[in-house]
Amino acid sequence: MMKLLNRLILSLSGLLILGHTLAQENPPTGQVLDKIVAKVDNSIVLESEVQKTYIEAIAQSQQGMEAPNRCEVFESLLINKLMVAKAAIDSVMVTEAEVLVQTNNRFNMVMQQFGGDENMLAEIYGKSGDQLKAELEEVIREQLIVQKMRSKITEGITVSPAEVRAFFNSIPRDSLPLFTSEATVGQIVRKPEANPNIREELIAQLLQFKQEILEGKSSFADLAKKYSEDPGSGAQGGDLGFFRRGELAPEYEATSLSLRPGEISDPVETQFGFHMIQLLEIKGNTYNTRHILRIPKASEEDIQKAERYLDSLKKQILDGKIDFAKAAKEYSEDRATSDAGGFFTDPATNSNRLSLRTLEDPVLYFTIDTMKVGDITPPLRFEDPREGTKVRILYYKARYPAHKANLQDDYEKLKAATLRRKEDEVLIKWFLTAKEDVFIDIDPSYDRCNPLQDK
Repeated sequence: MMKLLNRLILSLSGLLILGHTLAQENPPTGQVLDKIVAKVDNSIVLESEVQKTYIEAIAQSQQGMEAPNRCEVFESLLINKLMVAKAAIDSVMVTEAEVLVQTNNRFNMVMQQFGGDENMLAEIYGKSGDQLKAELEEVIREQLIVQKMRSKITEGITVSPAEVRAFFNSIPRDSLPLFTSEATVGQIVRKPEANPNIREELIAQLLQFKQEILEGKSSFADLAKKYSEDPGSGAQGGDLGFFRRGELAPEYEATSLSLRPGEISDPVETQFGFHMIQLLEIKGNTYNTRHILRIPKASEEDIQKAERYLDSLKKQILDGKIDFAKAAKEYSEDRATSDAGGFFTDPATNSNRLSLRTLEDPVLYFTIDTMKVGDITPPLRFEDPREGTKVRILYYKARYPAHKANLQDDYEKLKAATLRRKEDEVLIKWFLTAKEDVFIDIDPSYDRCNPLQDK
């Protein structure tokens, strides 16, 4: 049973599903002699899927956790296919709108990596944007189905502090994971506001675009490709794809849903800049639009004004007039960190203690590396790929040396691991029963893995 439990941890963590999707999105690193290595009802597992997921899983291995082997990767992919097959039997479904929303989000992220240049995308992948989007759609459909099945099976599972302690005490002391040094780091971000003249010029430009489209002198798609500053949708003629209500900026959504299909709005401002929007289609609780985004560029004077603002705020914090976390919640313009008092958090554990490599930003890493605990930087400029130059101050609140796991320092990590184990135990029972309900055929090359066997 423990052998199967260890294998299932990979699947439950979501790592392999994410790896599978990312592997599909990243440029190919080598050729794999492809063949079908497993069939689960109408689904198949390809050798290339195993190879890509294996490489990605190793790259994404968490500190203190052993990297998976190929058999574990294969078994996790097989489990995902089993969940998809059982979802069909149990009528667990995802809507096409859900799939379209996620596909468009993911595709736009990919396009941003290439600056919206579809020709570069085709050169790297050897596929057009439409081909890649179609492949992403199938991967994401499976991912959403698996997530729904897992949520259904593990619904309502929680862990208590006593269970966390029991889990920790069950780990042999010589087997406790070693965590690398960690830090708690916060930021307060300000976006320089462009002066009114620049804003008025962009509004006038968008109104001129609208007039040209209405007079038939230009097409919306052509103008979007030429002028839109949204790297994800610009190359697609401004097409954002389907989004659910509540997922886009409130001003953008309100304007979009006030239009008739085909109608074009006047310029509307959101936190991202000025948009001219055309509603394409409403489907249930989702809607499809295209837009032309123009971003007001802050001048040097505007940036210096934001720097002076943060410099003044830093002085108030150092003088004890306001707490850093309170200042971040009230004044930071970075929604990803402001709700947590400005502190970066690990999404897997919700802990604000994380290794510096988890921050993923090399500039941030090297800045923190030069600071002492308790330091607050002077205002620092940095580039946001969507919104241009921003300014922030960084606070190095605490540092934790490398250490073996313990309850006091690592409670959130241990709580997450305890919850995963509890979910695993429920899912193991489900897997051992569910595998009898579907047809499974495994290529002899993977017989050595003895997949889905209780051993």
